[in-house]
Amino acid sequence: MHRNFQFYPGKFSIMIKHIKPLLFAVGGAHLDRRGQTSVPFVPGASNPGIMREEAGGGVFNALRLAMQRGISTEILSVRGADPAGDAVALAIELAGIKDSSVVFMDRATPNYTAILDEHGDVVAALADMALYELALPKQLRRRKVRDAIASANGIFCDANLPPDGLTRLAGLAADLPLFALAISPAKAIRLRAVFSRLTCLFMNRREALALSGLERDASLSQVHAALREQGLRSAIVTNGAEAVLAFDSDHAFTIQPPEVPGIADVTGAGDAIAGGSIAALMRGEAFQQACREGMAASFLTLQTHSASPNFSQQEFDQALANIPAASPLV
Repeated sequence: MHRNFQFYPGKFSIMIKHIKPLLFAVGGAHLDRRGQTSVPFVPGASNPGIMREEAGGGVFNALRLAMQRGISTEILSVRGADPAGDAVALAIELAGIKDSSVVFMDRATPNYTAILDEHGDVVAALADMALYELALPKQLRRRKVRDAIASANGIFCDANLPPDGLTRLAGLAADLPLFALAISPAKAIRLRAVFSRLTCLFMNRREALALSGLERDASLSQVHAALREQGLRSAIVTNGAEAVLAFDSDHAFTIQPPEVPGIADVTGAGDAIAGGSIAALMRGEAFQQACREGMAASFLTLQTHSASPNFSQQEFDQALANIPAASPLV
């Protein structure tokens, strides 16, 4: 039996099409380099520490998580014909994700470099992602890509796409659920072009403030109201160890993240919330439960040095048991 899942905030409809819901994603799959200091970070100085490197990217990290939670996935990204691109291709293959990406012989693979302090928090980062803006929108014109989108059950993208690419993707998605990841405060504002089409947007507080135009001391109620006024129907907004804000067309609520027993690295924590929540929604879970499942995935990710760790069902169930119930937004 095949199933086709269609999600609208607060409403679910399942039709026969795929055994597992298929999520087609467009966005980042690149090389992540993360240096972590072994002492308190000192700006403008040489800091002793460890450098780690792995294939990453917001969309790719989220897809690997969604695969573990019972979703079939396909990715459209762009990369160069270089060792970094080879590493990304291998990681996609090992994850079991169908790779519809395009390789450019004369370009370098995008990369992200971050410096973390001894607690695993980012103190500086640089994203070299020009190839995404140059090449990703053009790939959406390919017949093969349009056919893949039409056969999917949900579409997922990140703000590495420029506004015209996001608009084109939203048009191709038609009535399919369209999920998005904000990526950064600088790029998040691109998503305003498709606010009315987004099924759910995943972002952190800094990105939410950039989108809403509010000051740093804005309350969660003010953030919620400002985003809704701009036409956003549903979102999950994280804020480190502070309460997560989530809303759809029917409810607005908060969930307090549990204390993490030893944060190794914050990289990928937001991607994990997106991957876990989207997978739950596409399996037919209610929005509040989907948010809790995303937070459980993030809880596990924060305890590892990988932006997309593997975990057992038992480990996930234990993490989920630590996530409290939602409280209505006051």
